[in-house]
Amino acid sequence: MTSQTTIDTTGSGGNVPATPSGATPGKGLRGHPWLTLITVAVGVMMVALDGTIVAIANPAIQKDLGATFAQVQWITNGYFLALAVSLITAGKLGDRFGHRQTFLIGVVGFAAASGAIGLSDSIALVVTFRVLQGLFGALLMPAALGLLRATFPADKLNMAIGIWGMVIGASTAGGPILGGVLVEHVNWQSVFFINVPVGVLAVVLGVWILLDHRAENAPRSFDLPGIALLSAAMFCLVWALIKAPEWGWGDSRTWAFVIASVVGFALFAFWETKVREPLIPLALFRSVPLSAGVVLMILMAIAFMGGLFFVTFYLQNVHGMSPIDAGLHLLPLTGMMIVGSPLAGAMITKVGPRIPLAGGMTLTAIAMYGMSTLETDTGSGLMSLWFALLGLGLAPVMVGATEVIVGNAPMELSGVAGGLQQAAMQIGGSLGTAVLGAVMASKVDSDLAGNWEKAGLPPLTSEQEHQASEAVQVGVPPVAPGTPDAIAAKITGVAHDTFISGMSAASLVAAGVAVVAVLVAFLTKRGENAGAGAGAAHI
Repeated sequence: MTSQTTIDTTGSGGNVPATPSGATPGKGLRGHPWLTLITVAVGVMMVALDGTIVAIANPAIQKDLGATFAQVQWITNGYFLALAVSLITAGKLGDRFGHRQTFLIGVVGFAAASGAIGLSDSIALVVTFRVLQGLFGALLMPAALGLLRATFPADKLNMAIGIWGMVIGASTAGGPILGGVLVEHVNWQSVFFINVPVGVLAVVLGVWILLDHRAENAPRSFDLPGIALLSAAMFCLVWALIKAPEWGWGDSRTWAFVIASVVGFALFAFWETKVREPLIPLALFRSVPLSAGVVLMILMAIAFMGGLFFVTFYLQNVHGMSPIDAGLHLLPLTGMMIVGSPLAGAMITKVGPRIPLAGGMTLTAIAMYGMSTLETDTGSGLMSLWFALLGLGLAPVMVGATEVIVGNAPMELSGVAGGLQQAAMQIGGSLGTAVLGAVMASKVDSDLAGNWEKAGLPPLTSEQEHQASEAVQVGVPPVAPGTPDAIAAKITGVAHDTFISGMSAASLVAAGVAVVAVLVAFLTKRGENAGAGAGAAHI
C-alpha cells in the first residue's frame, strides 16, 4: 500500500508527499492534524445541525408563512436531496481543485444561504435557499473527510474519523434542542442566522490552519450526464412519494413519476458503465460489505430522520409543549448518541463493525416500535425511554459507517466512497420524510372521516375535509374561530387521535425498516483500507 501523494504545484515536477514540505504536522499551526480536525468539525457541525435543527422550527415556519404539509416537507427534502445529489460531484471537485478551497467555498456559501433564509418572507424562498444550503454543504462535507485523510497518519486516522463521526452524530441529535431554545426565546429565523457567525469562525480557522491536499490522479472531466440522470431519478422518486397522498397511489400521475424514476436510475447505471470518469464507479459495489454499508446508512436514515419529523409535531401540537420543552424532551436521544458514539467506536475497533451495527439497529427497531405505542397522554418517562434507546441504537451506525464504506473501497476510490457514505445518509433522510410522510397522510385520510362522524361532528364538504386532513397531519386541530368550546374539544380530540394513528403507522414502518437493516448489518465487515491515511506523516 503506497502513501498518499499530491500533484506538485511547486513547479519542480514529480509527486510530493501528502504533507507539503515545510509544513510538518505537529510543528506550527498550519497543517496541524488536531487543529485541522477542530477546523473541519466546525464546518461539518453546521451541515449536520441543519439536518435536524429545522425539524423543531417546522411548526413555527408553517404557522408564520402559511405553508402546507407538503411544503413543510420540502424544507427538509429539498435540503437533503440537494446534499445527496451533489456529494459525489463535490468530492470530485475537491480532488480536482483542492480540498481546502472546496471546504472554504462550501462554508461561505452555506453561511450566506442560511442568512438569506432568515430574511425570507415566503415558503418558496425558504425552500429555494434550503436547496442552496444543501449544495454548498455538499462541497464542504467530502472536503472535510479528504483533509482528515491527507493530514492524519494511519495509526491516528481512525481516532480522528471517530471524533468526526461523533460531531456529526451529536450535531444531528442536538439540533432539536438548540432549535427549541432559539425558536422559543428568539424566533425561527434565528435557527438559520446562527450559521453566519459559525461560518465566519470556520473560514477564519480554515484560512489560518488548513493545508491544501490534492489527489495524484485527480479527475480531469466531470460526468455531467450522470449528474443530470441521477438528479432527475431522485427528484421523480421523492416527488411521487410526496404527492401520492394527494393524487392517490392508483393515480396515473403517481405511477408516471415512479416509472420515470426507475428509468432514470437504469439509464444512470448504464451510462456509468460507458463514461471514462463516472460520477459513481459501479465497480465499488462489487464489494458486498461496502454495498451493505451504503444500504445500512440509507435504512438507518429513513427510520431516524422520518421518525424525528413527526416527533416534533407530536410534542408541540399534541402535547402542547413549547419548542424548548420539546427539545429538552429529546435530550435523552441526544445524550445517548454523545455517550454512545465513543463507546461504539471503541467496540467497533475491538470486535469489528458487524455486531455493534446489528445490535444498534436492533435497539433502533425496538425504539421505533415503542414510539408506535405513544398516546396523547403518554408521560415523559416512557417517551424518554424510547428516545434514549433510539439514540443508543443510532450511535454505532453513525460512527461505524465510515469504516465499513470507506475502509472497503480501493484506495484510489476512497474519496468517492466517503462522498457515497454521506450521500447514502442524505438520500435516506429525504426518503424517510417522504415515505413516512406518505404513510402518515394515507392513514389520516382513511381515518379522519370515520373518526369525525363517530364524534357526532357536523359533516364536512370535500374541500373542508381536505383542509382538515392537512392540519391533522401535523397534529393541529382544524378548529375555526368562534367555534363553541364543546365542539372545539371534540374536534381537538378527533384531530389528536387521528394524528396518533398516523404516527403509529409511520413508526411501525420505520421499525420494519430497522429490522431489515439488522439483517443487512450482518453483511458488513472491517475494511482493509480503514486505517490508511497520510502514512508519511507523524504526529
